[in-house]
Amino acid sequence: MRTPLPVIQPDDLAACCSPVTGGLVSDEAAQTLARMFKALGDPTRVKLLSLIAASADGEACICDMTEPVGLSQPTVSHHMKLLVDAGLATREQRGKWAYYRVAPDALGSLAGALAPAIR
Repeated sequence: MRTPLPVIQPDDLAACCSPVTGGLVSDEAAQTLARMFKALGDPTRVKLLSLIAASADGEACICDMTEPVGLSQPTVSHHMKLLVDAGLATREQRGKWAYYRVAPDALGSLAGALAPAIR
C-alpha cells in the first residue's frame, strides 16, 4: 500500500528542493519533486489546478469543478486527492462539499527547483 507523502509547507519545499541544476539532490528531495511533477503529468490535473488558481477567491468547490473538465464528481475527487497528496493543493471540508486551494508557493517552488543554477 502506498503511503502518501506529507503535505509540504513552502519553507520545507524551499529547503529540500534547491535547484536540480545546482548539484545532486538528495533522495528525499528527488522523491518529493518527482511526486509533485508526476501529479502535474496529467492534463486534467493541470486544468483543475488552473481552474482553482484562476477563481475569483482562489478556491473552488468540488461541485463546481466537474463541468469544466467534463468528468464525474468521483473522478474529479480522485484527481484532487492526488494533487493534495502531492502537496500542490489544500482541501477544506465544509458540510458535504470539499473546497480546494492551490498550496501556497508550491508552484513557485517547483519552478525554482528547475531554475538554472547561478555560477
